Amino acid sequence: MTIDTLVGQAAASLLGVIRRFGYPGILVLMVLESACIPIPSELVLTFSGYLVARHALSLTGVVLAGTAGNLIGSLIAYAIGRSGARHLLVSYGRYLLISPRDMARADRWFARHGDGTVLVGRLLPVLRTFISLPAGIARMRLTPFTGYTLAGSAVWCLALAVAGMRLGQRWQALGPYMHWFDRGIAAAALVLIALYIRSHLRPGDTQNGK
Repeated sequence: MTIDTLVGQAAASLLGVIRRFGYPGILVLMVLESACIPIPSELVLTFSGYLVARHALSLTGVVLAGTAGNLIGSLIAYAIGRSGARHLLVSYGRYLLISPRDMARADRWFARHGDGTVLVGRLLPVLRTFISLPAGIARMRLTPFTGYTLAGSAVWCLALAVAGMRLGQRWQALGPYMHWFDRGIAAAALVLIALYIRSHLRPGDTQNGK
């Protein structure tokens, strides 16, 4: 089985979870993404927004599910960092495509900018997945951590869901041609996941975060 086949199956599975389970599926996927499992929230939320345009979901429900999932996953990562169990992710994260380079990048951002990095980091791809770990290691106070996480996650979820919804509304006007948009979403998922996997299978990502 080729890498392209595996990526295609992963993309189809991801979109299938959202179609089948709706808000609980979004919540679980966002929990995993914020707990340092590299699931592309850009794809999850944009596709969810597309389903809002199709009247299969509501915008409020998508944003609430995404934000709640972000908070839960972030608290898990925060607890891992605070407990000192980060070394487990460093040692075994490669099996989940968790890159030491990405974690090192989050460490540098937090060390340089302090607590406010948690808020800014929620709005930056890749960094948002790992920023909770250094916050936990630094023993950032839980109350501001939770507040920054909620604020940044809500903005992120709303922006991507609205983007997907607007795009879906434009395509809805084409009526009979909507099936092409479904294919376009699947193709975009394939490209996003393929790029992520290939970038995290480079030799440099498995060696001390360099």
